[in-house]
Amino acid sequence: MSRFAITHVAVFTVDSRNTVIPDATVLVEDDRISAVGPSEAVDAPADCPVVDGRGKVLIPGLVDAHSHSSLMRGVTENMPLMEWLPYYQLEHRALTEEDAYHSARLCYLEALKGGTTCVMDMFRFMDRCADAAGEVGLRVNLAPYVADQPGKDFFATRDENKRLIRTHHDSQSGRIQVWMGLEHLFYCSEDAYRDAVRCQQDYGVGIHTHACEQKEEEAAVLDAFGRRSIGMLDHYGVLGEKTLIAHCVWLNDDEIKRLADTGTSIAHCPVSNAKLASGVARTPDMLAAGLTLGLGTDGPVCNNSLDLFEEMKFASLIQKATRLDATALPADQILRMATIGGAKALGLDGEIGSIEVGKKADLVMLDLGAPNLTPHDIRDDGGNLLWNLVFAARGSNVTHVWVDGRCLIENGRSTQVDEGHVVATAQACGLSLYERCRALDHLRVDMV
Repeated sequence: MSRFAITHVAVFTVDSRNTVIPDATVLVEDDRISAVGPSEAVDAPADCPVVDGRGKVLIPGLVDAHSHSSLMRGVTENMPLMEWLPYYQLEHRALTEEDAYHSARLCYLEALKGGTTCVMDMFRFMDRCADAAGEVGLRVNLAPYVADQPGKDFFATRDENKRLIRTHHDSQSGRIQVWMGLEHLFYCSEDAYRDAVRCQQDYGVGIHTHACEQKEEEAAVLDAFGRRSIGMLDHYGVLGEKTLIAHCVWLNDDEIKRLADTGTSIAHCPVSNAKLASGVARTPDMLAAGLTLGLGTDGPVCNNSLDLFEEMKFASLIQKATRLDATALPADQILRMATIGGAKALGLDGEIGSIEVGKKADLVMLDLGAPNLTPHDIRDDGGNLLWNLVFAARGSNVTHVWVDGRCLIENGRSTQVDEGHVVATAQACGLSLYERCRALDHLRVDMV
C-alpha cells in the first residue's frame, strides 16, 4: 500500500511528551506518517485502505541497538564471558557466506515477528546480511566484526568494512546503514581504531564496538594498556556522537560523565550481561547523567531470544532487584529506551523511534484481546496498559509490523518470505555449522 489508515487504535506515540491517544487514527502515505491524532479529529480519505485497530495498540517499532546474528543458539551455555568467548569464536572460524545469510535471515525474521523493526547487527559477510534484510524487509545497521590483531584473521578486515560502506551504505531506500565495526581493544590495533575515526569522518558513518562488559576483562585491559577501556577509547579518539558502545557494565562515575560529555551512546544488553555473569549496568545513573541508551539483545548466541519485550521487562526488574528500589527504571523510561532511545543511539531518531508526523512509518500493533494483556485500562497517561506493555507483553502478541509503510507482518505471519522455508533451511544450515565447529575444536554440542 502506498497509502493507508489505521483507525480506532490506542497509540503510544513515545514523542517528547509521551503522548498516549486512547482512540486514534494514523494515516500513512508512502513510507511516512502523514497524520496522527484522535479518531474524531483525523479523517481517513474515502478511497484510503483501512486497518481496523479496535482492540489493538500501536507503538513505534522496537530498536535492537546491539545484536549478533547467529545460528549458535543454546550451545554455549553455563559459561562466564571469558570462558565463553573461545567457544563463540569457533562459529566465526567455521562460518561461510551461506551460514551468515541463513543466520541473518532467521534472526531478522524472528526480530520482525516480535515487533523489532530496526537492528544493529555485528556479524560477518554482511553483504549477505544485507541480502537477508532485503528479503524480510527489516531496517538494519551493519557493523562488520573487524579485528586485525594476530590470530584473529577469521574476523572481518578493515578493507571489507570500507568496501561494504561503498557498496551498501544507505541502500535499500535507506534501510541499510553501514558502520565501522570494531570487535574489542584486545582484538584491534590502535591503527584500526584511528582508521575507523578517519572513515567516520570521510564517509559520515558511525563506529560500533564493545567495552567494559566484565569485571575481569576491565582489569585485563588496565593491566595491558595502562588505562581502563573508556580511557583507551578516548585516547584513540573514538568517543563521540556517532559512536555506540555495547555493554558498558563496569563504568565508574568519571567514565559515565565522560561518555555523556562526548555524546557517546550505549547499547544496554541486560539479559546477555546476566546470562554471562557479567554484572548489572548502572543504567539509572547513566540516564540521570544524560547518556543516550538503547536496548540490545546481543543476539541468540548469548541471549537465546530476540524478544525486546522480554528485554524491557528484565532491564527494569534487574535494577529493582539489585538496588532494592521498586521505583527504579519505570515503564515509561524502559519503553523509551526500546524505541526512541535506540533510534537516537543509531543516529536515526529524526526518522524512527516515535509515532509523529513526518517520521518513517515503522509501526507495531499488538492484540489487546490476549489473556496476558487483559484487562486493559487505556487512558491519556497510558493507564495500566503502559505497564503491561513492558511487564506483560510478549513478541507473540504482535499481529502487524510495518517498516517504511510496508506491512511485513500481517496477522502474525511474514508477508515477504515463506517462514517454513526460512526455518527449515536455517535448521539444516545450523546443524552443519555445529558439526564443523565440533571438528575444529572437538566441541560437544548437546542437541535436544
